Amino acid sequence: MFGNMMEKLQQMKQKVEESKKRLDTVFVDGIAPGGKVKVTMSGNRKVKSISIDDALLHGDKEELEDLIIIATNNALDQAEKVYEAEMQGAAMGLMPGMGL
Repeated sequence: MFGNMMEKLQQMKQKVEESKKRLDTVFVDGIAPGGKVKVTMSGNRKVKSISIDDALLHGDKEELEDLIIIATNNALDQAEKVYEAEMQGAAMGLMPGMGL
């Protein structure tokens, strides 16, 4: 019994590592209202790029900062959902009855 549990834990660890590698190749975009700021993030919640409309570069600094925050938070929300779904998929079947 204990050996079987250790084997399952090792399998789960391997699946989690594979999932993390896969998440490095999945990208989501967070876009601020008006579409003038876009943040691209990996499924592992790492910012890959930020695009800012040229019109904002000569405007209100506080508005630009707010739009970057909104776009980043939108991307983070989406990346978090992708991450959670991937991790649940990795654990599915290995630990039945554990609520994963």
